[in-house]
Amino acid sequence: MPRKELARVLSKRGIASRTVAAQWIREGRVRVKGRVVRDPLLFVDINETDIRVDGKPTVAAARHYYMLNKPRGLVTTARDEQGRGTVYQCFDPPLPAWVFPVGRLDKASEGLLLFTNDTDWANGLTDPASHLPKCYHVQVHPRPNEKLVATLLKGIVTGENEPLRCADARILRLGEKNGWLDITLTEGKNRQIRRMLEALEFKVLRLIRIAIGPLRLGGLAKGAARELTPGEVAQLTVRR
Repeated sequence: MPRKELARVLSKRGIASRTVAAQWIREGRVRVKGRVVRDPLLFVDINETDIRVDGKPTVAAARHYYMLNKPRGLVTTARDEQGRGTVYQCFDPPLPAWVFPVGRLDKASEGLLLFTNDTDWANGLTDPASHLPKCYHVQVHPRPNEKLVATLLKGIVTGENEPLRCADARILRLGEKNGWLDITLTEGKNRQIRRMLEALEFKVLRLIRIAIGPLRLGGLAKGAARELTPGEVAQLTVRR
């Protein structure tokens, strides 16, 4: 029988994050076969039927998959210690189960953000080895040129000796003082686009993620969310 850490088993059932599950276990709220377990790392059968939280049996929650058009100014977290607005306030009614964001967009960024309680599906999407393309429209100042595009494609090395490059880049449109770039990444390094452009002395005015793999933002209104169709979920399922 396959075995996993108890906190991970609870997480895979879609009822809590691994961090929250570990907290429940340490608080003595979890029983396995009638015995209180306080070690989140205890290995148990992943199909164990007699695991209870607060006396209630745990069963795999229904899987949920959502996409959100994240507005600028919200942070990608369930609760913020600084009292800032979070992406969860966009869901009305509130999410029906423990559902978490797949990856993140920083406070100043906008666009396509996925949510689920399916940890395996989420891990496949965020695994760097998947090389899943993510497409962004980025407004920059001053006006971008082909030299900038060539440098983004060739890549740069940051002051911390970290190599960064774009999988694809092109000029989308130009204004008098600024312009828009279409940029594709296949690696998920922290603030990668902003760091590259800032290193090249371009200011990012807006950054909008418009696609993840084959899934596009389309006409989804800013701040709106919808469930993914079974076909969209299947298209985004990474086989590992």
